[in-house]
Amino acid sequence: MRNITKIHFSTVINAPVELVWQRMFGDAGFRNWTSAFCEGSYFEGSWQQGEPIRFLSPSGDGMVATIAKLEPLKSVSIKHLGFVVAGKDDLSSEQVISWAPAFENYYFKTVAQGTEVKIEQEIDPSYQQFMTDKWPVALQKLKALCEQNGT
Repeated sequence: MRNITKIHFSTVINAPVELVWQRMFGDAGFRNWTSAFCEGSYFEGSWQQGEPIRFLSPSGDGMVATIAKLEPLKSVSIKHLGFVVAGKDDLSSEQVISWAPAFENYYFKTVAQGTEVKIEQEIDPSYQQFMTDKWPVALQKLKALCEQNGT
């Protein structure tokens, strides 16, 4: 049985959804806002539905996932499958089995003030405090990145 907790976050960004999407999922923007979780973090892979993707720290450790669902400019669902440890995928350890798969979902909606971004994430309860502390920082970084220079 999976041991997960679901957390939710949202923000409104004064920018069009196309810009928010690009800054959130493009390489440079992704590296910027995800630095709230881990300085130097990056992804390898594709944001296309059904494709594998890895979310990594500078050491190469991180998470292995697939893009479960993609509706461009509307939503992305990431299905986390396990850890990357020392360059190897861990999909079957006791720790992974206790929570995997876990979904991380992003929703985008055009509103009068720009774009509303909602995040819904399933996590191992031991990471709840960390994520509760870091998501607001990450969203503030994304907001600043999207709203810079008046856009």
